[in-house]
This record gives sequence, structure tokens and C-alpha cells, in this order.
Amino acid sequence: MMKYVPIPVAMLGVGKPLPVDVWSASGQLLLRKGQPVVSEEHRDKLHAHNASSTPADAMAWQRSYERMVHAMLREGVDVQEVSRAPMPSEIRDSDYVVGQQLSGGWLDLQEILRGILYQGGLAINPRERIAGIEKKALDLMQADVDDSLYCLFQALADTEQGYCATHALLCAVVCELTAQKLAVPAHQRAVLLTSALVMNIGMARDQDSLARQQSAPTDWQRNLIRDHPQKSVETLQGFALDDPEVLDVVRYHHDPESTLAMPSTAMARRILAMADSFIAKMAGRKTRASLSPVKAVKSMVMGAEGVGLGVGSAMAQAAGFYPPGTYVRLANGETALSVQRGERANTPWVIPILDKDGVALGKIQCKETTTPACTIAAAVTPENVHVTLSVDKVRKARQRIRVL
Repeated sequence: MMKYVPIPVAMLGVGKPLPVDVWSASGQLLLRKGQPVVSEEHRDKLHAHNASSTPADAMAWQRSYERMVHAMLREGVDVQEVSRAPMPSEIRDSDYVVGQQLSGGWLDLQEILRGILYQGGLAINPRERIAGIEKKALDLMQADVDDSLYCLFQALADTEQGYCATHALLCAVVCELTAQKLAVPAHQRAVLLTSALVMNIGMARDQDSLARQQSAPTDWQRNLIRDHPQKSVETLQGFALDDPEVLDVVRYHHDPESTLAMPSTAMARRILAMADSFIAKMAGRKTRASLSPVKAVKSMVMGAEGVGLGVGSAMAQAAGFYPPGTYVRLANGETALSVQRGERANTPWVIPILDKDGVALGKIQCKETTTPACTIAAAVTPENVHVTLSVDKVRKARQRIRVL
């Protein structure tokens, strides 16, 4: 018997042709491909019949939605307008390629995760897709941790790509690296990884709006920020993500010391809460500049004691004081891009990109920051740097490090 996947009926545009056949859960054909939803009442009837599609159609349609959202954000469309956009009426042949949605690198994962976070409870096949993102993320980390950090910290500074999914992926990577440093058991690391990806699903669209907002949060937005952990839990329960430990970590990721939380999730809650704050402080806003990594690190450990100090120290060592993808000023006056963690947290490998007068340097060469001339004098926030290097150029430069 054919297995059907529920479609996001609430996101079907009235009068727009559907790009797939629509079936009831029992296999009755409700609408043929190309036919439109003719009215609000028609849409309600589809919902009542649990309107569905084949798994292949569902995944391809989801992929087309993710492409549409990505294109709208890149074009500068307001996040609220993006959130109101209906499911697209066209699916490309490439959307049907098996595994297409999990190929590529971190920016591909970002696009997929953003689609799931935006759709929330209406997302198509979310549990399996989140599991796929987790596996791919772990594969990318295992292949090259420094490249992973570089790609995501660079993406964090680009608000045009949307903030919510980048924040989630970067938190997931930092949490996994920190948990490894602390020798957290594999099961708890898996709980932590899932929780990091979905903790803000209850306010994903608003998270992107806040990242672009030119004024301080309103009272309504402050209430949303306060209440979103519980809303995220309810959304996850809505699509049957029912792991009690994941739900517990998500529910208390802003209150990790809560006496109401499960004892078994204590370390995961502490790690996630700290990573969430660490990444948020490094993300610039229209209303404030980003905090440099080293200042964000200091804020984690300042005043901390006991377990909190241990978590903060492990996170600082895992990501480095100047993580790949962030910027520094060297003792010789040059501005450089950190591209690989060094032997110590404060000695990354860097590529100088601006001379002491702010003129772009043509030669792309990795340098150690252990020599006197290349010692790091200060961190530089991305808002003050207007020169970029392609990922491919950085990767080629880093390959020479391995030869040394």
C-alpha cells in the first residue's frame, strides 16, 4: 500500500495550480496536478481529508519551497512577507534527484533547515529531514572541523542569508565540539545536537526579523523571546518529535538550572545555553555591533564557577578565541582572516587580507600567529571588514598548511 505524506494545506495559495497530485490519506485522488485550490472552503475540505502526496512529490515540493525562500531572502524581501508566501506552484526536475536535499555543504544544509524552521508544524516529513541534517552535519565536521567553523562564522555575518538556521547550525557544531572536549557520552551528544537545531523553531521567522530590525525589540517581541522555548516544544510535539530528553533540553535551554528539568539532561542544557548565548553575542544587529569572539569567550567564563566554568573553558578551547571565519588585527597592523585553529586557543592560522593602511593584499597566504610580527593584537568585528575571500581560495591556502 502506498504511503502518503501530509502536505501543508494552510500554505496552499487559493487560485494557484498545484504541482503535484493530491491524495487523501486512504489513497483517494482529491486533486490532479495542475488543478488549483478554488476557495478557502475548498482548502478546509482538503484539510479535513488529510490531504497528502507521495513521498517523492512531498520531498521535491519541500525542496522547491526552500529554494524559493532562499531566493526571496537574497533579494531582500522582508521576512514577514517571506513567511506569508504560499507553497510554490512549480517543481524542477532537479528537485526530484534522490539525496539532492542533503548534498553539498553547510550553506545547502542552512537552506534546508531554514525551510523546516520557517514552516514549523507544517513542514513536510520534518523528523526524517532533521535526522538527515544531523547525519550530514556530523559528516561535514568529521571531514574538516575548521572548514565547518569557517563556513558558518562567515555565514553568521551575512544577514541576507537569514539568521535562524545559521545560528542553529553553528550552535550544533559548537555544542558537539564542546561535548567531545568534555567527554559527554554519545547518547547525550545526540540529544544535544538535535536540540540545538530545533530549539528556536517556535520563533524562527521572528528571529530573522529581529536580526534585521532597526529598533529595539517591542514588548510583544520580548514576550515571544521569553515564551518561545515552550512554543518550540509544542511545535516539535506537533510533528511527533517526542524524545523526552530533547523536549526537556529545548524547554529549558534559557533556564538550564531549572529544578523542574530532568537530571539526565543537565550537561546538555548547560552546553546549549552557553552556545546559544555565545553565538548570539557574535551576531551583529542593526541596533548593535557584534561582539568579538574573544569578548564573547570572556563573557562566558567571567564570574562562572564549577561546572559552568568547565563548560565555558571547554567551549573556548573547542572553537578558539579567534574561530575560523572571524577577523583579527595583527601586531604588524595587517587585518587578517582566521582560517584554522592553532595549537593554542589564541594562536590560529590566518590569511592577511588588508595591509596596515587598509589596502587589500593580493597574495593569499596562511601565516601562523606564533611569530612576533604576526601576533594577534586585537579581534576585528566583521562590520569593519569589507574584503572577502571565497571558500575555495581559503581551502587551497589551507592545503599548504598540511604540506608544511
